[in-house]
Amino acid sequence: MGDRVPVVNRVVGVLLVAVAIIATGYALRHTVSCFLLSFVIAYLLDPFVVMMERRGVRRTWGIILLYVGLGLFSVFFVTFLMPFLSIRWEGFITGLPAYLQKAKTLALAWKMRILPPYAADEWRWLFDSAAGQLDKLLAKLGSGVYETAAGLAFNLFTLVLAPILVFFMLWYKNEAKAGVVAWLPPVRREVLITLGREVNRSIGGYLWGQFIVSAIVALFSTVALFVLGIDYPIFNGIFAGLASILPFIGVILATLPPLFFAYVQYQSGVMILKVIGVFAIIYFLEGYLVKPIVFKESMNLNPLVTIIVVMAFGELMGFWGIILAIPIAAAARIVIDHVRRGDFSRG
Repeated sequence: MGDRVPVVNRVVGVLLVAVAIIATGYALRHTVSCFLLSFVIAYLLDPFVVMMERRGVRRTWGIILLYVGLGLFSVFFVTFLMPFLSIRWEGFITGLPAYLQKAKTLALAWKMRILPPYAADEWRWLFDSAAGQLDKLLAKLGSGVYETAAGLAFNLFTLVLAPILVFFMLWYKNEAKAGVVAWLPPVRREVLITLGREVNRSIGGYLWGQFIVSAIVALFSTVALFVLGIDYPIFNGIFAGLASILPFIGVILATLPPLFFAYVQYQSGVMILKVIGVFAIIYFLEGYLVKPIVFKESMNLNPLVTIIVVMAFGELMGFWGIILAIPIAAAARIVIDHVRRGDFSRG
């Protein structure tokens, strides 16, 4: 009994520290969001710096060359792509209320057409509830635009601060690693270094792999919707790429906006089937061709555990929780595997 008391105290202490970290992170969520954005960008850019180091370029010059390349791309993006996207975003914002109003009209027409004589009150309540939700959505659309404008100042602050943080993360990477290694207990140092390399390889592979998969899904979806003549193909395609981050349910979420725009625009069952068929092909290729090539090493996570972890981290950390949930779960699995093998009890 006496031996269990220190273990219980240790577990309680770890839980209290975790709760304190989560509470602090929530209170400083904007700062944490900026830091996580910088961390992920640095994680994605570091392989390019390492590649230049292997070719004899000093890390300092490698980072400078990388920033020069990113600066040229930024100039191209702001000069050519930004006006193009801005015009379409303005058209999307101004056209969406009309789409929602038209959807409400179609719903009311369906109500008059298919309302059965039996259970009329229940069906009428269902349609009235749906129409009421559309009215609320229309009312909130304007306020949502104002909230987005209110958060623009912080987004601009993040846009300026993130490149600076990324620069210092890349600059001090080796010093930070050396500092962490120096603090490791000598008896467990080799095991912990091996563990860190496995976690680093797993997280880096996932982030790069998911970035490539999302870009491919976004490109294919945009092209397919443009060919089908669905309105706002670019934003529907970008949404599909982002939705591909979510395991299993991402394909459903990605399909809903194009189905909405397709039906309101054409009111055709054939067009609905075309959209469903296109996304079925895209996600079939993603699941059976793109991901096996991009993700050379599987994350080896249980599907149920994956969904629960994504939901939990998404609830706690929002967008970044969804992004980082699977790599964190994979890192935890690697640690658990080492514990089961008894690696930490040796030496």
